Amino acid sequence: MTFISKTHYADVVLIGGGIMSATLGAFIKQLEPDWTISLFERLDEAGLESSDPWNNAGTGHAALCELNYSPAAKDGSVDPTKALHINEQFQLSRQFWSYFVDNNLIGSPRKFINTVPHMSFVIGDDHVNFLKTRFEALKQHPLFRSMEYTEDQAQIAKWAPLIINGRDSKQRVAATRAAEGTDVDFGTLTRELTTYLANNGVEVNYGHDVTDIRRAPGGGWDLKLKYPASGEHGRIRAKFVFVGAGGGALHLLQASGIPESKGYGGFPVSGQFFRCTDEAIAAQHSAKVYGQASVGAPPMSVPHLDTRYVDGKRSLLFGPYAGFSTNFLKSGSYLDLPLSIRPGNIVPMLAVAKDNMDLTAYLIKEVAKRHEAKVEALREYYPKAAGGDWELITAGQRVQIIKKDPQKGGVLQFGTEVITARDGSIGALLGASPGASTAVPIMIELLQRSFPKNFKGWQSKLKEMMPGYGVKLNDNPELAAEIESSTARSLQLETATVNH
Repeated sequence: MTFISKTHYADVVLIGGGIMSATLGAFIKQLEPDWTISLFERLDEAGLESSDPWNNAGTGHAALCELNYSPAAKDGSVDPTKALHINEQFQLSRQFWSYFVDNNLIGSPRKFINTVPHMSFVIGDDHVNFLKTRFEALKQHPLFRSMEYTEDQAQIAKWAPLIINGRDSKQRVAATRAAEGTDVDFGTLTRELTTYLANNGVEVNYGHDVTDIRRAPGGGWDLKLKYPASGEHGRIRAKFVFVGAGGGALHLLQASGIPESKGYGGFPVSGQFFRCTDEAIAAQHSAKVYGQASVGAPPMSVPHLDTRYVDGKRSLLFGPYAGFSTNFLKSGSYLDLPLSIRPGNIVPMLAVAKDNMDLTAYLIKEVAKRHEAKVEALREYYPKAAGGDWELITAGQRVQIIKKDPQKGGVLQFGTEVITARDGSIGALLGASPGASTAVPIMIELLQRSFPKNFKGWQSKLKEMMPGYGVKLNDNPELAAEIESSTARSLQLETATVNH
C-alpha cells in the first residue's frame, strides 16, 4: 500500500531531497535526536536535481580557481575578501563531512570526494596581468599558501598537458594551481546523508509533491501533499518547514505568504556540458581548469575543463554552455517562470529585464550556437579536442535571485540567500553557486535564524562536529593547517603542500 505520509505531524518537514535538505536534516538529527522529521521529494530518489553529479560541475568551491570570486577593481587591484570567505565556508563543509565519516554515519568518502587540483588558466596580456595580481593578493593568506603561479607553458603542460598540447608556443598564457582541490559527487553525498536520516527515524518520502503551504491555526504549518503515481492526496502539519526544493522553492515560499518572501523573483538559466568518457583521454588530465567568463556571461558560465569522478569512473567535463528555459527545475514546467510573477515582484522583474539586456543577448547567442562553435570553444582550453569524443548533456537548472532594490527597482543577484520568517517557523534557500559546496555554513545560518533560543545550547555539539567552527582559520594558521590535515586524513584526500 502507498502512503502519502505515515504521520500527520512532524517537528520538522524538509521539502526537497537535495544536498541542502540532507545537510539540514543531518544537523538536526545530531543536535536534537528526539525531534520528528519528515522529508518529501518529488522524484524517485534523493539528489537527482541540482545535486546530481551531471547537473553541476562537482567543484569543491573553495575559491582556489574561480576567478569571479575575486574580480579586479577599477584600479587593477584584487580584493581577496570574498575568496577568503568562500574558502572558510568550504573548510566547514569538509569538517562536517569528516565527522560523519569518522563516526561511520556515512560510507567511504571515496564514493563522493576525490583530490583533483584546481587551476586557473588565462590567455592574453590583460588576463595574465590580472591572474598574477590575484595570485599575489591570495598567496599571502594561509588558506591559499600552497597556490603556485607560472607563465611557463612547459610547467603548465606538466600540470595539465591537454591544455598546452597543440597550443601556439608564442601565445602568452598563465596559470595558478592548488594541488589540494577537490571534485565532489554531491548526488552520492546527498544519498549517503539521506540514508543516514532514514536509518535514524526520519520518514523519507519519494515521489511526493508538496503542493501548498499554509499557516496552521494555533501555529505551525499545514502542508498539502500529492502522490502523482496513484493520485492520492494528503496533509501533514509541521512546527518548522524548510523549503530546500532548489528552483521549486520560490513557488512554495510565495504560497506561504510570509512577508519576507515579497518582492522576490527568479531568473532561470539553463546549461549544457560536453562530457568525455574515453578513459584514454581522461587519464591525461587531472585538474579542474577554470578560465574567464565571456563579456555579458553570468558568473556560473565560466568555462572550465574538469576531471570528474562519478560512480568511481573518471571522465572529463567541459562547459557550461548557458541557455534559457522558463522552467525552474530540470524536471519542471515551462510555466514555472510566468506562474512565479506576483504583484509584489513584477516591478523588480521588469527592472532586471531592462538592466540586463547584455545578459539576455548573451543567452540568446548561446542558445543559437551550433555544435561546431561549441567544439571551437572547447579547443580554446583543449586545442587538440576531437568533437566526436564528446557528447552534449543537459545540466541542471539554476534560478538566480531577483530582489527589490530601492535605487534600481530590482537587481539580479548571483549566489545564494537564506530567507526565514520573523518567527523562525519556516525557512528557504534561493539561488545557486557556490551552493552545494557551502551547504554546511548555509544551513548553520538557517539554524541560527530559525532556532535562536536553541542555538546557544547547540554550540558545544557544533564545535565537536567542526573543531574550526566559530574561528577564522585564515587568522589562525596553525589551527588551519591542523584541520586541513585532519580532514584530509578522514576524507582520504591529499594535503596542501607549500612550495618554496
